[in-house]
Amino acid sequence: MTQDLTFLGIESSCDDTGAAVLRGRPGAARVLSSVVVGQNDLHAAFGGVVPEIAARAHAEKLDTCVVEALSQAGLSLAQVDAIAVTAGPGLIGGVLSGVMCAKGLAVATGKPLIGVNHLAGHALTPRLTDGIAFPYLMLLVSGGHCQFLLVRGAQDFTRLGGTIDDAPGEAFDKTARLLALPQPGGPSVEAEAKTGDPDRFAFPRPLLDRDGCDMSFSGLKTALLRTRDSVMDGDALRRGDRADLCAGFQAAVVDVLREKTRRALALYLAEAPAQPTLAVAGGVAANTAIRSALMGLCAETGTTFTAPPLALCTDNAAMIAYAGIERFALGEQDDMTLMARPRWPLDTASPAMLGSGKKGAKA
Repeated sequence: MTQDLTFLGIESSCDDTGAAVLRGRPGAARVLSSVVVGQNDLHAAFGGVVPEIAARAHAEKLDTCVVEALSQAGLSLAQVDAIAVTAGPGLIGGVLSGVMCAKGLAVATGKPLIGVNHLAGHALTPRLTDGIAFPYLMLLVSGGHCQFLLVRGAQDFTRLGGTIDDAPGEAFDKTARLLALPQPGGPSVEAEAKTGDPDRFAFPRPLLDRDGCDMSFSGLKTALLRTRDSVMDGDALRRGDRADLCAGFQAAVVDVLREKTRRALALYLAEAPAQPTLAVAGGVAANTAIRSALMGLCAETGTTFTAPPLALCTDNAAMIAYAGIERFALGEQDDMTLMARPRWPLDTASPAMLGSGKKGAKA
């Protein structure tokens, strides 16, 4: 594909409703608008995302987000060349809301419809922001996912390893709930950790004694719970203890991610890429301690480090529109049989990491 195209993107996989307009082609696109409406206030009382509430909010906000994104881009729907939408994985009610909205727009306008894997949106974002060349190593580290991907093409992903249970983002959120910190947990734990002593508590570094790039964070969360209970004064937790718990927990996550990334880099660099690059995406990529550790690792190995700006690290529709451009350039598009998928691994050749069932492999 040599000519620039204008894509409308729609994202609704979890608790952020997004719409965006992009113009460009693979490796050279620019964001004309990106609108994201969060739902933190709706879920705050429940300590996490409630799928039914999220789905209802998406249904209410999708059309207004699309209108706002088009308005900010200074375009009408008729001037859009195609419509890209997250078709999975995610909370099925939210994904279904987005898919139905995109189908309606596609039918009404006659524009091509492109279903996008939400994880591919994250994994291809560095090509949108930095135009990096294939192949590169991607650490996708978000609220619900954590995996190392060797990205050889827009639809060529090889998983080198990933979490066998909780993703780091889930562990941060659960840690915040255990310590009575506000959600989302990642920023809250990071802020509290800044004043804490990371060496006070001896938290485990799961799976560092096992070969490979797989990770585990569920046991780390359990260790924090037990340590918290051991230092509580009745029902109260002293501020200093909370800060030390956060600092120790974050240090353990950083150590695991640094060592597992070192191993993934060794596998990637063995293929002698012309421009070795480690890209990090997903909400947890915004954590400064994690970024600093990975940047240091890249400096040691002569690898370029790249991470999208924060607005494109968390869930957004700009990454979906860009992934749609990449897919469309390969001559692919969907029709009205496009289905919402709660599970959709990027690497379908590797064995499922988190089990499988009627809905398919989780990851």
